[in-house]
Amino acid sequence: MMAAEMERLGRLDQWRCPALPVSPRAAIDMALEQANQLGRQHGKDLADSLTVVGSSLGGYYAMHVAEKLGCRAVLLNPAVHADRDLARRVGTHTNYHDHEQIIEFLPHYLTELASLKASPLTRPERYLLIAATGDELLDWREMRDMCNGAKQIIIEGSDHGISDFANWMPEVMQFAGHGNTQLASQQSREADSTHKSGRA
Repeated sequence: MMAAEMERLGRLDQWRCPALPVSPRAAIDMALEQANQLGRQHGKDLADSLTVVGSSLGGYYAMHVAEKLGCRAVLLNPAVHADRDLARRVGTHTNYHDHEQIIEFLPHYLTELASLKASPLTRPERYLLIAATGDELLDWREMRDMCNGAKQIIIEGSDHGISDFANWMPEVMQFAGHGNTQLASQQSREADSTHKSGRA
């Protein structure tokens, strides 16, 4: 969905969405390398030009990358205590998004996760949190508290995958420095009246 929007804006060359390894440390190394490649390719300062978007565990990673590079981040129902929440996932199981993919989550990955925790956020104004009260896997209140001082959109209802994410795309793109501000404002108001979202 976001790739299609970046293509519509003629900025697909600025988009990266790699399939990250299961190892948290390896995933962060890949994300940082992708970010640095973008910086070299476009000759831009990452702190000013890059926005990292992450959902669930990807949101946990996005916080680490944003703190490391000083860039912006959009967090979609992010895991706040990933090492705690994933302790019960050690072992072999299916991918949340692709049930045909088998993942082996090793015990030492929990130590890797703990080492990546970005708490507290040093400059919360660089962050946009989108959290759903209907998240069936994670507690939206922990997300809200972790992102104190950040721009927040609290969706009443919805789910862990934010199946109504299209409603919030304009605000995400505007926060990242893309898109039409007037369109974002109009669609945001329409979404507010439909979904009764809360903002902090």
